[in-house]
Amino acid sequence: MPRPYREYDPISPGNISPHLFPSHSICGNARSSMKKAHRHKGKNLQPRKSKGGFRKFARWAARWTGRPIAFVFAAIFIVIWLVTGPIFHYSDTWQLVVNTATTIITFLMVFLIQNTQNRDSEAVQLKLDELLRSTEGAHNALLEIEELSEEELDEIKHCYAVIAKKALEDLRSGKTDLGTPDVKRKPSERE
Repeated sequence: MPRPYREYDPISPGNISPHLFPSHSICGNARSSMKKAHRHKGKNLQPRKSKGGFRKFARWAARWTGRPIAFVFAAIFIVIWLVTGPIFHYSDTWQLVVNTATTIITFLMVFLIQNTQNRDSEAVQLKLDELLRSTEGAHNALLEIEELSEEELDEIKHCYAVIAKKALEDLRSGKTDLGTPDVKRKPSERE
């Protein structure tokens, strides 16, 4: 019998997608939940799809402009522009057409590319968070590392630099660098 799905609770830790993951663990078994969500189309069990018009357009535009046919269309536009040069006697208006078109397209593409980059970056971060969360011995404090201050990041970086330095020394002296050493944090001034 399938396990019941929980409702959305924004305070609950690890509540990544309330409609996707069952309540038997922090996030549940994602693979089986995704299969269940796919099988039960029409019910409230599938992942939420993007409802924003800009998001849909940005996703479509990013996919379309990344295809070879988009490059072909751009190249054809430039060839037509070059061929019409003698017809318009290489006038300022002729030059303005391509300058204006490329400026507008570039300006708009900046926002589309940034939207796509933000979405992809967040997806990669969530995947890394899941790997950290599911790896025994990993430091779960690193799940939200991108939210830490520069000083806290420097402190964590120093801890890992000490481990890397010791591993390098071990390799040079003929020892192995394998293992999962503890990260020893130096006492901070706040404590």
